[in-house]
Formats: sequence, C-alpha cells, structure tokens
Amino acid sequence: MTLSNGYDIPQIGVGTWTLRGDTARENVRLALEHGFRHIDTAQGYENEEYVGLGIADSGIARNEIFLTTKVATNIMREGVRSVRNSIEKSLRKLNTSYIDLLLIHWPVKDCVKHTWQAMEEYVRQGKVRSIGISNFNKHHLDELLSYADIRPVINQIEVHPLMTQEENIAINHELGIQVMAWGPFGQNDIDVLGNPLLQTLAKKYQKTASQIVLRWIIQRNLITIPRAKPNHFAENMDIMTFRLSDEDMLAISALNQNLRSNVLNDPETFPW
Repeated sequence: MTLSNGYDIPQIGVGTWTLRGDTARENVRLALEHGFRHIDTAQGYENEEYVGLGIADSGIARNEIFLTTKVATNIMREGVRSVRNSIEKSLRKLNTSYIDLLLIHWPVKDCVKHTWQAMEEYVRQGKVRSIGISNFNKHHLDELLSYADIRPVINQIEVHPLMTQEENIAINHELGIQVMAWGPFGQNDIDVLGNPLLQTLAKKYQKTASQIVLRWIIQRNLITIPRAKPNHFAENMDIMTFRLSDEDMLAISALNQNLRSNVLNDPETFPW
C-alpha cells in the first residue's frame, strides 16, 4: 500500500505490545523469517532495543523492513527537547539510521503541536521518513492539520468487528490518510474470535476466525498489525488466497457495538 508521501507500507505487519526482553527479540526475528516486513513498536512498550536486536538477528536488510515506533505520552508532556531526545534514543535503541514511520501515540492535550513540530524536524533531517498519529479523533486531526507543515500519512486506531470505526476511517481516507488497525482481534475480556458469525464464516471459507477478521480488515483497505505470536505467523500471512463476499463483509461490519477492548482506551479521556 502506498502512503500519501509516496512511501510503500506492507498492509499487514506485527505488533509488539506486551513483548519484553528476549521474547520481543525472538518474536521479531521469527516474524521476519516468516515473511513479515512491517514491525510496530513504541517508546512506551519498553522493547525498542530488543526489537532492534531481533531485526539484526534476522539477517534481513534494513531497507526491506518497514519500522514503526511512537512518541510516548510522558515524553510529550516534558516538552519539545524531551521529544527530540526520545527520537534520538529510539534511533539508537532500534540500531537504525532512520525510522520509517513515527507516530504520536495519543493526542495529549496541549502537547501535540510541539511534538509534531519536532517530528517534522526529523523528517527534514532524513532520520524519519513518514510521520503520523495514533488514536486521533476528528477534532484532534482538524487541529493538527491547522498548523502542520507535513501532513500525517497514518492514523493508527483500534479496529475490530465490534469496533468498526466506519466514520473515523472515512474521514481519514477522505483526507488521504491511511488507517492502521491495532487490536484486530480485540483484547482483554472482549471475545471477538469466538463470535458465532466469525466461526460460521471460518467454516465456510475453510479458514480460521482470525484469518476472517484480518481479511475483513484488508478488504476495507486498511493496514493491520496483529500481535507477534509465533504460532500464528503462518496463519496470519495466509490471508491473500481468498476473498470475502460483499454480503459477508457487511455481515461482519454489522457486528459493531462501538466496543473498545478497554474503556480506558478512549482518545477523549485516556489516563496515561
């Protein structure tokens, strides 16, 4: 998939949230060996160093990998100097001369503008290729666009069959901003994959429920980053060999309940 600034991004990658230490290192290496070329991390995940080691262990050339990280909320609150220092630390920890995609992790009130302007500096320096946002609603995005010299290319938001985000996605697409779906299978107590419709469709297409969900996301022209779990790598990669019917796409979307996997994950009220 091509971003608005001309860079290409793999439509499916792997997320590394909750992965720490050598587990993060090994899972990233295995993901790359299984053919994934998009790795998503964040300063707040506290695993950038191990993600970088996993990339090095894989032997895959850096220019074949699309690497995403995010500026942490606590760093944003500390001011522009801390944002700059954090980006330099991310580059060192990831052992890379450039970051493919740098995101603002959450729309921290009164902290987005100086964070964005620091990120723009790194694009101009060639140390960051693309910049974007995460968990932004329309009013957050409108405010950012009022002063941004470089437009965001991605908005990474929670998307799964119980949280379809149709209006938010449409707004972003109209602005030329691609949407990356995090948490495609839900999290915590939300049982997305056990939904009877998804189980029925899995039997119909002779796939797993997780493959049905990923295919539903891909057919919506979204990018997605299911968490890096080695026992699902081959399964998650095998979603380009079938296509859901229009009727089944609509049926999955009709499952929407605007249900977040964690009530705290609300861009308007998040506590971190």
